[in-house]
Amino acid sequence: MTSTTEPDKAQPLSTEQLSATTLLRFATAGSVDDGKSTLVGRLLHDSKSVLTDQLEAVERVSLGRGQEAPDLALLTDGLRAEREQGITIDVAYRYFATPQRRFILADTPGHVQYTRNMVTGASTADLAVVLVDARNGVIEQTRRHAAVAALLRVPHVVLAVNKMDLVAYEETVFAKIAEEFTAYASELGVPEITAIPISALAGDNVVEPSSNMDWYGGPTVLEHLETVPVSHDLTSCHARLPVQYVIRPQTAEHPDYRGYAGQIAAGTFRVGESVTVLPSGKTSKIAGIDLLGEPVDVAWTPQSVTLLLESDIDIARGDLIVPSGDQPPTTQDITATVCHVADTALAVGQRVLLKHTTRTVKAIVKEIPSRLTLDDLSQHPDPGQLVANDIGRVVVRTAEPIAVDSYAASRRTGSFLLIDPADGTTLAAGMAGDAFAAHAETAEEAEPVADDDGWDF
Repeated sequence: MTSTTEPDKAQPLSTEQLSATTLLRFATAGSVDDGKSTLVGRLLHDSKSVLTDQLEAVERVSLGRGQEAPDLALLTDGLRAEREQGITIDVAYRYFATPQRRFILADTPGHVQYTRNMVTGASTADLAVVLVDARNGVIEQTRRHAAVAALLRVPHVVLAVNKMDLVAYEETVFAKIAEEFTAYASELGVPEITAIPISALAGDNVVEPSSNMDWYGGPTVLEHLETVPVSHDLTSCHARLPVQYVIRPQTAEHPDYRGYAGQIAAGTFRVGESVTVLPSGKTSKIAGIDLLGEPVDVAWTPQSVTLLLESDIDIARGDLIVPSGDQPPTTQDITATVCHVADTALAVGQRVLLKHTTRTVKAIVKEIPSRLTLDDLSQHPDPGQLVANDIGRVVVRTAEPIAVDSYAASRRTGSFLLIDPADGTTLAAGMAGDAFAAHAETAEEAEPVADDDGWDF
C-alpha cells in the first residue's frame, strides 16, 4: 500500500529521454463516485509527476475541508463547481512522462449529462480506462462508457475495478465484474480489454503492486500504460493530405513557385508519385516536397509539408491530395454516427455547415434514422431530432462533393463537425460510415434534397 507523503519534486525528462519515448494518449471514464479523479491523482502522485507547489495547494484545500490526507482528486478537478460538488464536469488534460513513455491524459466526466465531454476526451485516445466500483459492479453508465469507446474505435480498453479495499480484496468479486464487462465490450467490437483490480485511495495496483491481492499476477495500471503496444505508425495507411494553404510567393527568387501546404493526415508521399486531387479528380505527379524549407524525397504523417506538382492544377484550401488508385469515395450524401454536443437540438431539414479536415461546405440534415440508447444498444427509430448528449445516425447532404473515408479506416479523415451557420457553434461531432465494428450497417442511397435561398443541392 502506497503512502500519501509528499513525493520528491517531479523531475522533467531530458530532451534526449523525451525523444526516445513513445506517446500514449489515454482517457479515463467512470460513473460518479467510482473514484476516477482519485485514480488519476494517485497515478500522478505515485509516479512522481506532481510538482511540490501543486501538492501543497491540494493539501491546503484538503485541510480546509477537515481531511487529514490530501484529496488527490483535486489534482484534476480544477473547476470550482467540480471541487464543491465532488464531481468531474469538464475534460481535464494532464501531461506527464516516465522514462518508458510520455502521456497525454484526458480525465473525462462520468455524469450521463456530460457524455459529449467524454466523446471529446476519448476522440483522440489510444486507450480508455473505464472505472467500476467493486461494490456496484457493471452498471448502466459502465455500459455507456464501453459503448462510447467502441463507437470512437478506441483500440485498447482497461477495466479498472476500483475500491477493492471495500470488498475485502475478494478475487471472486473482481472475476465476476471482469467477466461481465469483457463479454459486453467484446460484443461491441472492442479489440483488447485488460482488467485490473485496484484501490485508488490506498494505491493498490495503481503504480505499485498490491500486497493485498497476491492472487492477481497482472500488471499495475502504470505498468500497462507503459507497455501496451500502441502503434502510431500511420505511414502504411491510406495517404491523405488536406490542403490548408496554397503558397505562391511570386518573387524574383521564386517567380513560378506554387506549393500546396498542409499536414499529412495519414500515409506517406514520395517525389515522382502519381496523385489525384479531390473532389475534382484531376491527376498529376509530385515534382517536389518541401519540409521545413528544405527539399526531401519522402514525407509522412504527421509532418507538415508543401507539395509541388508537375501539372498546373486549380487547387484550393479544402482539397484533398491522395495517391492515384487509393482514393476515398467522393459523395454528397454522408451517412454517419454523430454525438450531439450543443444545447439546441439538431432536426431533420436543418441547415448546417459541415467541416471535414480543412474543407467547410453547406449541408442539410436529410434524415435522422435512429437514436442510440447506449445502456442496451437499442435503436429508437426516426426520433426527428437529437438533443444534447444524444448519439444517433444521420444522413447529411452537402452542397459540394466531399472525399471522406470511413471512420473505421481513418479517424482523421473519417470525422467531421456539424456547425450552426448563424453563429459558428459546433452542433455535433460525426463519424462517417458504420457505427460499431461488430454491428456494421449498410446505409441506403439517399435522394437529393431541393431547397431554396442558396441551399438548393
